[in-house]
Amino acid sequence: MIREVTETEKQAFNKAAVHPLQSWEWGEFRKKVGNSVSRLAEFKNNKLITAIPITYSHIPKTPFKIGSSPRGVAPTKELLDAIKEDGKKHNAIFIKLEPKVTLNQESGVRNQAIETLKKNGAVPGKTVFTPSTFWIDLTPSEEDLMKSFHSKTRYNIRLAERKGVTVVEDNSDKAFNHYLKLFFETTKRQGYYMHSEKYHRTMWQTLHTEMVKQNEQPIARLLLAKYKKEVLTAWIVFVWHDFLYYPYGGSSDKHREVMSNNVMMWEAIKYGKRLGLKTFDLWGREEGKGFTKFKEGYNPNVIEFIGTWDLPTNPLYKAYTYAEKMRWKFLRMKSKVR
Repeated sequence: MIREVTETEKQAFNKAAVHPLQSWEWGEFRKKVGNSVSRLAEFKNNKLITAIPITYSHIPKTPFKIGSSPRGVAPTKELLDAIKEDGKKHNAIFIKLEPKVTLNQESGVRNQAIETLKKNGAVPGKTVFTPSTFWIDLTPSEEDLMKSFHSKTRYNIRLAERKGVTVVEDNSDKAFNHYLKLFFETTKRQGYYMHSEKYHRTMWQTLHTEMVKQNEQPIARLLLAKYKKEVLTAWIVFVWHDFLYYPYGGSSDKHREVMSNNVMMWEAIKYGKRLGLKTFDLWGREEGKGFTKFKEGYNPNVIEFIGTWDLPTNPLYKAYTYAEKMRWKFLRMKSKVR
């Protein structure tokens, strides 16, 4: 049986949620920034076994919405039927699914997931998350992990340590303001768009501050790399089940010669080990990007997911996707003209 859950079932819901973006708290955060959220769950013998949150966003100037459920569980026919019904109830044109099912898993698991999606009307869609990421196995010893890194990476870590760069966990308001400053400096320097300051503050409030007030272990934590009392690098990491995640970070353009980013990654790895976590997910991988090359120095495993799938819930789906395709084509042409 699949049904909506109540707040009294929050603990069981989180136990079944396979990714921090599937958590109860992430849903609360999304509601605070203007989305609506459904939380479905599958029950067997009155026990919650599968968590299925869906976040809905309004399509501007229309009565319609788009749903999404990133990094969720492997789909079943019953699950997809429930998602379709929920999407219709919320007047969604489609639900975007990006299951946490990898091509590295047994062929039977991944093939069945893809076949189930296709048989139940899902079609390949435009990606939101990168279709691949890096995972670092945290179970080897620190010595063995260091040996596995690229020689240049090992050199940069030791250089940073010799220069006196230190990394601390600091979840204070002052530390978070350092993070915001460095995050937006980085996005401006690298020329890419990210969410607003309000978005980040609301995320931190929900995934850290409010959880601490409720005597819960927070999902979001903040690590700072300092050199001569100056914060050079700030990372937000997520802790979820036996995984550590690195979703957000920023760094200063000052003192790049002391390699604060390199020692930050190494200290984050050790932080995950101290917490008894098994895997460090570096959140994304894009060929040709400088930060991808940086991550590769830590000898991670390349993890490929089965991709992004759109589950149409309204006959307007084809018209919408065509209009979106034309809109992006126009925007690309406009940028070239400039």
